[in-house]
Amino acid sequence: MVTESQADNLRKDSHAADGEHTKFQVVSTVRKPTASGGAGGAAAAAGGAEDTRPLKSEADAELAVFVEEDGDGPTGPLPTLNAYLRTFTSPMRNEKEESSDQQKKAPKKAKLGVILGVYLPTIQHIFGVLMFLRLFWIVGVSGVWESGAIVFICCFCTLLTSISMSAIATNGVVESGGVYFMISRNLGPEFGSAVGVLFYLANAMATSMYLVGGVEMLLVYLLPTLPKFGEADEFGHIAEADMFNNFRIYASILLLIEFVIVAIGVRFVQLFAPISLSCVIVSVLAMYAGAFAASPDRGPKVCLLGDVLLRQHALYENNTYLGCNKTALERLYCAYTNSSENEAGFYRCEESYMRNDFREVPAFPGFLSGVFKENMQSQYTKKGEAAPGVVGNKQRDVVQDIATGFFILLAIYFPSVTGIMTGSNMSGDLADPQKSIPVGTIAAQFTTSFVYLSLIFAFGGTVNGAVLRDKFGYSLNTLVTAKLAWPSHWILLIGSFTSTFGAALQCLCSAPRLLQSIAKDEVLPFLRPFATLNRFGEPFYALLITTVIAECGILVGAIDHIAPIVDFFFLMCYGFVNLVCALQTLVRAPNWRPRFRYYHWSLSLLGAALCAFIMFATYWYYALVVCGLCAAIYKYVEYAGARKEWGDGIRGLALSTARYSLLRIEEAGEQHCKNWRPQLLALVKTAPLGEEAPVEGKCQQIVGLAGQLKAGKGLLMAATLLEGDVSDPVSRSAARQSREQLKSCMDREKAKGFSQAVICTNRSEGLSVLIQSLGIGALRPNTVVVGWPTQWKAESPESEYYDFLDAIQKVTSSGMCLLIPKGDDFPLNSGPKQSGNIDVWWVMHDGGLLLLLPFLLLQHRVWRHCRIRVFSVAGPTDNTLKMREDLRRMIYQLRITAEVSVVELGDSDLTAYTHQKTLQMEKRTALMQKLRLSQKALSSQPQLLLDALRRGSNQAETSLLGGDAGSGPDEAIEMTEAAPKRSTAAADTAAAAAAAAAASGDGAKEPLISNCQYTFSAAAARAAFRLPPSGGAEEDDTEVAAAAAVAAAADEAVNAAAAAAANAEQADGLGDLTGDLAGDRSGTKKKMHSAIRLNRKISELSGDSKLVIINLPKPPRNRDGLNNYICYLDALTEGLNRVLLVRGTGKEVITIYS
Repeated sequence: MVTESQADNLRKDSHAADGEHTKFQVVSTVRKPTASGGAGGAAAAAGGAEDTRPLKSEADAELAVFVEEDGDGPTGPLPTLNAYLRTFTSPMRNEKEESSDQQKKAPKKAKLGVILGVYLPTIQHIFGVLMFLRLFWIVGVSGVWESGAIVFICCFCTLLTSISMSAIATNGVVESGGVYFMISRNLGPEFGSAVGVLFYLANAMATSMYLVGGVEMLLVYLLPTLPKFGEADEFGHIAEADMFNNFRIYASILLLIEFVIVAIGVRFVQLFAPISLSCVIVSVLAMYAGAFAASPDRGPKVCLLGDVLLRQHALYENNTYLGCNKTALERLYCAYTNSSENEAGFYRCEESYMRNDFREVPAFPGFLSGVFKENMQSQYTKKGEAAPGVVGNKQRDVVQDIATGFFILLAIYFPSVTGIMTGSNMSGDLADPQKSIPVGTIAAQFTTSFVYLSLIFAFGGTVNGAVLRDKFGYSLNTLVTAKLAWPSHWILLIGSFTSTFGAALQCLCSAPRLLQSIAKDEVLPFLRPFATLNRFGEPFYALLITTVIAECGILVGAIDHIAPIVDFFFLMCYGFVNLVCALQTLVRAPNWRPRFRYYHWSLSLLGAALCAFIMFATYWYYALVVCGLCAAIYKYVEYAGARKEWGDGIRGLALSTARYSLLRIEEAGEQHCKNWRPQLLALVKTAPLGEEAPVEGKCQQIVGLAGQLKAGKGLLMAATLLEGDVSDPVSRSAARQSREQLKSCMDREKAKGFSQAVICTNRSEGLSVLIQSLGIGALRPNTVVVGWPTQWKAESPESEYYDFLDAIQKVTSSGMCLLIPKGDDFPLNSGPKQSGNIDVWWVMHDGGLLLLLPFLLLQHRVWRHCRIRVFSVAGPTDNTLKMREDLRRMIYQLRITAEVSVVELGDSDLTAYTHQKTLQMEKRTALMQKLRLSQKALSSQPQLLLDALRRGSNQAETSLLGGDAGSGPDEAIEMTEAAPKRSTAAADTAAAAAAAAAASGDGAKEPLISNCQYTFSAAAARAAFRLPPSGGAEEDDTEVAAAAAVAAAADEAVNAAAAAAANAEQADGLGDLTGDLAGDRSGTKKKMHSAIRLNRKISELSGDSKLVIINLPKPPRNRDGLNNYICYLDALTEGLNRVLLVRGTGKEVITIYS
């Protein structure tokens, strides 16, 4: 693995200011010798100077054909393998040469092995307070068989998780963060952050659980004489609520002590670890020794009335043992009733006392007593019961403080098996993590599972069942497991309290570091303050918040109530670890190469399912809360968190799923109209290189409209075409900027989709390739959105106008739908909501696209409050009433709510206004025809004209403009000899334009070009206008300015000629309106007239509508008619605020069937 700084040294992509590549060589850092031997050596010894020299070796010379001096790729030149290996540094082992002084000063990290690094710490974390306080009680309540099943389920779950974790941990280096690092780098930052926060909360709540358990050990068994809150009864016992308050107070004091210890430093915490581990091991061995030493002759005895176990204090009076018989204990069950006026009082005893006998039995009869058979069955009870179905008296009987059941006990016990992530958290201190983590973790899991299962048989075979169900040891006046331990109960009491305090200390130490690791990744913005460390390298702020959370857990009060909360946090983490392993195995990502081979995806899925089963089978409402918290963090990271690319498995799963889905759709054949939705390709124009796009410009409006139309969950692709060469760095930089602009535009509009900038040598060809090749399979665009060109009426041959005409022809010829929004104030997604009408003018049946689009718009919040109105145009012979009824019935069956109207256009006589619009259209078309350009050259005719001017060739100018080679331009030049020198070129150009028009036979009636934008060098200007050679750089600048003046003067002259020609011909045409109509065989005037009539009707009925959607007339097949075509569209939509022109393919996209 190579760090980012090393990768930067290996690959550089630096460009000079002029856009050229700078040469780059891989350089190695070589420390100069410190021995004396010259000024160089002395300087190196004094200042530790370093020199850089190219990595040249014999191997480099042998592979000279592969050595790259510069590179055009995104990473720059590629280094040779030997150069790469020289700078390679393992994250776990520092292989770079260091000076002796640095080696002495650098702190040495512990290189631990399997036993000390993983096995023993994991055992210490797994063995916790519940093994001493609750395992025997679970055996007594659920029986040997069911308690064995509980332990087996929990241990089997952690075993499967250990296998999955071993595979993940050996698939690369696990850095700080443990399970968070593994999940975030394999499931992405969203899941990783969610599970990391839950794992952090699990450790924080585990601190509470261990502290409350330790306080219970302290107040009930170790030091019961400590001051307590609450009044004690005659037997010295405090009420349950008051006892919980004592747990809270003493646990808070212990938490404060542990906070101070952790704040001092982690080294002080590590000093306590061996002590805690030793206490755990000694306590477990003491329980085994006590189980084997148990017999009816040794150990205490307990008293039972039937199946009800009595408290020990009930057998004593004034510290005198009364015995276990009816005579001695009659006072506990019998009493005189109160007398009344009519009846005398009488002596009454409880029914259980009358029916059952007292018996005194050994608490630990041993393996040979046959008690194992009696403890096989379960004895589940409700709260307050002393035996199943028998309500006990809390003053004398041992009663249950909570209701019990299989899954309740499962939830209480599960924290006893957590702690398997300890090895992965210590990967930085291991000599060989790839070997130590799997071996140590699985060995520790097997060891603890064996201990738990063997203790079940030890408790069930040696302890009386009623005593096992005595959770707090009231019948023995001490903890049951402590009384069983040999040689003394103090061994287990002191050992268990010490181990519990140590486990809480470890959790309080590791949880802040986990939080600091999450905050350091900057995925969750609100956690940034916790990423800081103090001057001692401790996450103090994270420690503070962890202590606060642990205190909240302590306030719960009882260990039986805290344990289920801890369960769900750990279960969620374990489930995701299993899910990661299964996902990576099934996806078969190339990077999934774990050294641990003994895993399978089925085992991982089983482990994930088992975690989910335990969560919902125990406390389903807790499970819902944890899942909701996980989902909330996931969505927060998705929308507000930082974007991280860690090569996670979710992306691999998405790719595999997309591939599978695309192949299935492709196999299904042609798409049914029920599933048709607009897959939009938005063709937009971005700002030039170095400029910023306007925030609410045309690009923003087109993308916003496309995003609103995509409310049907279709696909959106925004693309732009850039003329250039893909090998040119400037072109690539422009494409990169355009992609960023498109992405920024889509992000502002919250439009999900893809952006692409295509570099092409010719926009026309680039557009053809783009609409044919963009997308894959069923994810190809079927609808193209093209914006209406700006300032097209000025007859300016800008590229946007020709791109627009080119797009219309190519899109319709390719069998794709076409949308043309016209208007400058289309609402943005972030803008105000629209309320009003969306009017659909349905003239041609296009497969239903015209009706589907407004329905999709209504699904978006911007248009949700609008209404749809459908207008249809009736012909002279149509039955208007029947047509309206048929249309209403059809729209009803399409399940679209809309108001239906049928309109008639009225008078069909041509007007003078129609004739004037037609003449304006024909003038523009005649302009292009006079240039005599080919179809391919039509879009680039301004450039051809400029090329002719640059060459200064009379023959070329005459060929291009249609004049004579000998007279026109020369005569024009002679007319301008009296003008100033600086204006000579301008007069030449104006006269040349007039002469060319005269030579064509039309005099001054036809304008050549207007508002052309000239771009050429000073040398080209001198050649075109026959100016003398340049005398220097300053004169070049002056002549360039003169060339700019030439262009401006030419524009003014040509515009004046065009205006005069238009006025003259319009005057002539209006006088011969009837004759012109009779000779109009092409029908252009009829088309223009129909467009104007329909526009008047639309303006009348839909003038105040928020959006007008109308059919787009069919474009002409050849380019000759495109100039007339855009005039028709302009006349059709004139005066309307927002118009969406729609052209469908004719295929049905909407159906009346379900």
